[in-house]
Amino acid sequence: MSEFKGKVVVITGGGGGIGKAAAARFLDEGASVVLSSRRREVLEVARRELDADDRVALIPGDVSSPEAAAELIETAVDRFGGPDVLVNSTGIFRVTPFLEQTEEQFEEALDSILRPTFYTSQAAARRMVERGRGAIVNVGSMWALDAIATTPTSAYSAVQAGRHALTKNLAIELAPANIRVNTVALAFVETPAYERFMTAEQARSVLESVHAFHPLGRHGYPADVVEAILFLAGDRAGWITGTTLPIDGGVLAGRSAPPAPVRAGVRA
Repeated sequence: MSEFKGKVVVITGGGGGIGKAAAARFLDEGASVVLSSRRREVLEVARRELDADDRVALIPGDVSSPEAAAELIETAVDRFGGPDVLVNSTGIFRVTPFLEQTEEQFEEALDSILRPTFYTSQAAARRMVERGRGAIVNVGSMWALDAIATTPTSAYSAVQAGRHALTKNLAIELAPANIRVNTVALAFVETPAYERFMTAEQARSVLESVHAFHPLGRHGYPADVVEAILFLAGDRAGWITGTTLPIDGGVLAGRSAPPAPVRAGVRA
């Protein structure tokens, strides 16, 4: 197949597990891909693994500012003439109790998720409006929809909720220009992101411990996510916008409620 032949796809967080896996699939489908990340070395590794130099551009930088986000999109325009698709997949998942959250950690969450999504989507949408078409796919989270007691992530959850809210707002505002905006909401997915705040061994232990949390009996992998991203970015989803699609092994379908409290003189 070559569903995206001739299309230009911009992926923020493009050196990470989901971003890199998505890039590989878009390349398989004929697209040219622009990868963004703060760390050039991560992008260089991704390019070597993708092995498609003529259709891959690397743009290192911090797209939490409007200037850097605009530069990313303009580089995509200069290099390939795009963008047709934007995938917002930046993010740092940090488990910290609310009363221990610091200003630095909250700003980290904003800078790694919400600000890049807002500014890069804005820059991309301006170009998409000119072209009269486009698709934006946000990599969201079940933590934006439900609080999980065992993983206190108030900062991460709050900014991911902002990413989800942008999905609906942009879907409505950009629909007249034939620009669609959707989100995938993930549960535990095995990516290098966990190793940003724990060792590889600790990350492996955590991921193995959460298999039973998912009704389908295992945590996810980037390959479980990217097909949904490609679907929402492509013409097969041409009448879908403003939606959130859980890619979560069944977690958001429902969980057992905790036992009801028993009070004196009252039978639970």
